[in-house]
Amino acid sequence: MEEDKTPVLEVRNVNVARSNALVIEDANFTIQWGDYVGIVGPNGGGKTTLLLAILGIIPRQRGDIRLFGEDIDSFSHWERVAYVPQGAIKFDPHFPITARELVALGRVNQGNIGRKLKREDWEAVDEALDFMGISDIANKRIGQLSGGQKQRVFVAKALVRKPEIIFLDEPVTGVDASTQEKFYKKLSNLNTEKDITILIVSHDLTAVFCRMSKVMCVNREVNISEITDDLEPNEVLRKAYGEHFHFVFHKHKCEVVFEND
Repeated sequence: MEEDKTPVLEVRNVNVARSNALVIEDANFTIQWGDYVGIVGPNGGGKTTLLLAILGIIPRQRGDIRLFGEDIDSFSHWERVAYVPQGAIKFDPHFPITARELVALGRVNQGNIGRKLKREDWEAVDEALDFMGISDIANKRIGQLSGGQKQRVFVAKALVRKPEIIFLDEPVTGVDASTQEKFYKKLSNLNTEKDITILIVSHDLTAVFCRMSKVMCVNREVNISEITDDLEPNEVLRKAYGEHFHFVFHKHKCEVVFEND
C-alpha cells in the first residue's frame, strides 16, 4: 500500500467540543505512511479527545477527517485501524481468560460472531504473541500477568487484525521505567519491521524524542513537527506546555527538566 501516495490520515480545520466547551480548535495536520508520532501535551489539553474524534467515536463541530483518503463519515474499512484505549489493561483480574484467548478476541468481527475461529485466525494470534515476545505467557490467566505483560497482550490483540495504523492512548501509565523502555522498543520494531503507522499519546518525552519520527503537541491547538537532529525541543514543547517548560536533550540520553521562571 505504501506506493499509494494518499496520506494515511488527514485532518483539516477540525473543531471538537465536549460538554459545550471547545477542546480542539482548528486542527490541521497530515500523517504519512510509516510515521511514528508521539502525541504530547498537558493533562486536559485534548489529546484523548483528538484521538476519539479521529476514530469517529465522538462528533466534531466542523472540519474534515480522512483515513486512507476516505471521509471517516463514510469509512467502513475499520479492520485497517487498531486502537488501544487509555486504561485498557484495567481488566478484571478474576475473569477466566488466558492471554492467548484475549488476543484471539481481536479476530472477532461482525462477519464471524458466534463462529469458531479458523486455523488462520489462530496462526495470526500466535504470530502476534510471538512478535510481542509473550508466547511464553500465552496460556496464563490475564490476572496472573504483570502490568507490562498486559500492555503487550493488548497491543497483540490490536495487531492480530493486521492493521495499517494503530492508535495508543497512554499505554504505559503506571509501570516502571525499564518496562516502559522495553515497550517502546517493541513499538519501534512494529513501526520498522511491520511498516505500521503509529500514533501514541505519551507523557514520556524521553521516548518521544529518542524513538519517534514526529511529535504532535496538543493543548487545544495542535502543532506537529518532524523530529530531526536540528529540532529545538524547547521551541516545540512550549507551544503546548507554556514558557515555563525546559527540555534538556543529550545524544543517547534524554532528561526532562521543569523550571519556573
